[in-house]
Amino acid sequence: MQDLSPLEARAAATLAAARARGLKLATAESCTGGLVAGLLTAIAGSSDVFERGFVTYSNDAKAEMLGVDVALLARRGAVDPQVAVEMAAGALAHSKAQVAVAITGIAGPGGGSAKKPVGLVHFAVARGDRVEPVECRFGDLGRDAVRHASIVQALDLLDAAIAWG
Repeated sequence: MQDLSPLEARAAATLAAARARGLKLATAESCTGGLVAGLLTAIAGSSDVFERGFVTYSNDAKAEMLGVDVALLARRGAVDPQVAVEMAAGALAHSKAQVAVAITGIAGPGGGSAKKPVGLVHFAVARGDRVEPVECRFGDLGRDAVRHASIVQALDLLDAAIAWG
């Protein structure tokens, strides 16, 4: 895995913005395996802002921990915009956070297809009743690079949701 220490200042700024608005954060991660939560909690004092992280790598975990619809997972697979939306909403519903980001994708090197290629990552960010999906096609950059790009995108989405009125 790439060194995440260059992103620590960025993560600290995200935490500071949430702290200033009295918001708590949660993550629901699949292809990043908890790296966003790990980055945020690497910052001393993050416990007053970071509420919890869900690592839901399997479909069963997505359904059991976040309430993602089993029929949706069976019909469309885990790498899907609606799955990301349900993951983000589930992270809010199963925590005391007001802002959540969800990540589900194909980091590679295998697992891709013509419809869902390696580097396809679906995100969703939620605050209250507002949930916004985002699709990124990073390309087949290699597993570490896709995961790193996903972490950066997750921070961008958290920052955007923190700023929502």
